[in-house]
Order: sequence, then structure tokens, then C-alpha cells
Amino acid sequence: MSLADLGPDIATAAADIDAETIELRRAIHADPELGLDLPETQKKITDALTGLGLDITLGESLTSVVADLDTGKPGPTVLLRGDMDALPLQEDNPIDFKSKHDGRMHACGHDAHVAMLVSAARLLADNKDSLTGKVRFMFQPGEEGFHGARYMIEEGVLDGVDRAFAIHVFTNFPAGQFAIRDGAILASADKFDITIHGAGGHASAPHQCTDPIPALGATITGLHTMVGRSIEATKSGLVTVAHVEAGTTNNIIPPKAWMEGTIRSHDEETRETLKANVARVAEGTAHAHGCTCTTEITPGYPVTINHEGQTELVGQVTSSVLDQVVTVMPNPVMGAEDFSYVLQQVPGSMAMLGVCPEGEDFRTTAPNHSNFMRINESALQKGVALYAGMALAG
Repeated sequence: MSLADLGPDIATAAADIDAETIELRRAIHADPELGLDLPETQKKITDALTGLGLDITLGESLTSVVADLDTGKPGPTVLLRGDMDALPLQEDNPIDFKSKHDGRMHACGHDAHVAMLVSAARLLADNKDSLTGKVRFMFQPGEEGFHGARYMIEEGVLDGVDRAFAIHVFTNFPAGQFAIRDGAILASADKFDITIHGAGGHASAPHQCTDPIPALGATITGLHTMVGRSIEATKSGLVTVAHVEAGTTNNIIPPKAWMEGTIRSHDEETRETLKANVARVAEGTAHAHGCTCTTEITPGYPVTINHEGQTELVGQVTSSVLDQVVTVMPNPVMGAEDFSYVLQQVPGSMAMLGVCPEGEDFRTTAPNHSNFMRINESALQKGVALYAGMALAG
């Protein structure tokens, strides 16, 4: 099907299976799983895909699902991706389908991503005669810091793929609206661990010790100050200290203090500058306090970069299928995504779908990763339609 042939019938078809989309989303939401091993989520997906005529392959090193819809006709292979994993977070929403597991919650909308992609697979399977080439549905565990996309790429998910597309729901945007931009849309995300080594002793005699806690406090201030003094004001970068541990009780100076956090940027030059300067500030500040320091930086996700032609295609498909204009984001955001690994290897794009809960202000509603994060399920049918439209666009 050519782009000119796309029309509102796709949106109508997505609306017709809205109940099934929401039912699956709620089932996954109530039973969240973490990391790379998601057997129950995998089973829910394979059960929902059974009978659609798809070639299904399960992951070897992770509980992924790859499902191919092969038309047998010449044409491109289009990959559509949905991530599956939840977050280690206690849910505090008083809803009927609240997480059944303490300390686990779908607080980033991956339950919605899976449900939308399954419904798109159902819709496309029903309209196989309108397709050419192949559609590959990529259901991916381990997006929340576990590099699941990279593992799936190593297992061949991108073999033969011509272009790729993904949707991410976003509570701080009006429900049912899409947002996208060319180039960088999400940040890189590297992790740092800093251990400051001193010499412990009695808290009443700090002169007999080398206290690592003042060094820790000065390091935190120094890291946050460093960002604005080491990168151009026109570039984006941040360093956040998010976890600190030191000491055991009120009358002991500990022998060491520890912190960890994240380094984010929207371009590789800034990324490397910040990584080098985190180590420099930490080690210099520790030495200034008579301590030593160990700094470890763990590379995380690359910058998520949308391809210009694919971003334009998203806008054209949204206009044809949903009769609405995609919002162009003026700036990328500092969240990170391992869909970046996919976009490093094949042309593609990621779009944001607003899911602000009904009756709430999108500027103040609970954001993604909040223990109170909720989504407006009425927006999901639009995600289903756009997933399907991106495949049907040929």
C-alpha cells in the first residue's frame, strides 16, 4: 500500500479492537516483570499472537519475542518495536489492575507499548493482502538499563531490516497527540560510581581521622557546578548524583563514602567531556581533602537519533491515518532509550505519544517513573493506528 492509499480506515480498525488492547495492557500492568527475564510477559504476548499466521521466534539469552508477518511479495522489511519490562518501584495507584507484586510497577508505559504493538500485529495480519515485504514485531525485554535491544541485535533481530519505528508513551503531553523531531530526540545515559577512601575513627576526634564525608559533599557540589563550566551553553548535558551511602551510626567516622549517578548528553562530544570531567573533579576533590578516590564510569545507552526521512514519514502517516498534525519538539529530552542501538544500524524514528490522564494538566501530572504514574488508555488506539500505518506505508 502506498502512502497515498493510507486513510482513516486504519484508525477505525484500531478503534474496533480497543477493548482487546486495553485488556492486554491491564493484564501486563498487573503482573510486571523486571530485566531480561520476563517469562509471564512473554507468554502473554505469544498467546495473543497465536493464530495470526506469524513466524514467532523466542530469544535465547533473554525472553524476547520476534514475530514476522511475511507477505511473500517483494518489498521492504519494516521493524516495529515495543519494550516489555517494568521498573523496581512500589505502585501507589488505587486501581483494580494495580501491580500484584511489591516493588514492581509498569511506571514507564511499557505495558502500553506491548499492547499497542500486539493490536497492530492483529490489524496488519487481518490486512496482509494490502502489505508488501515483511513486518517484524520486536518485543524487547530489558530496556530499563539492561541493554535488551543490544542483545536482540546480537541474536539477529535487525537482519534484513530496512527501517524501524517505535512509540514511547509520555504522560507530560496531551493525550492522543504525537511529538517527534529530527536528529537527537533522547539523551545518552552513562552511569558513574565514586568511592572516596579516607581513614575512619571516633566521631569525637576527627583530627585523628581522614573524614571522607566532607569530601563527598564537596564532590557533589563540584560535579553539579562542573557541568555549566565545562560545556558550551548552547549544548545540553547534565550530571545527577542520585544515590549516596556513608557511615553506619552517629559516633563513627567511616573509612569511605560512596555515590552513584548518571551522566546525560545529546551529542558524543559533550558526552565524552562530561565523563572525563566527572573523574577529574572527583579525584581532585578527594585529594584536596586528604583522601583518595576510585571512579568507575559504565557506558550506557547512546544518544537516540531519529533519521530525517523517517521523521517526515511519521508526520505524513499521522496526517493520512489520524488526520492530525504531529508536534515538532523544539528540543530533545534527557530521558534515554536503548532503541538508540537500533537507530545506529538502520534508518528509523521514535515518536512520543501523549497519555496524560483525563481531567489532569499534562504539565503537572505524575510523570513517567513515578509511583503514581497513570496513562489515558483512550490514546492507545492512536498508537495502534500509527504502528500499523508505518508498516503499511511500504
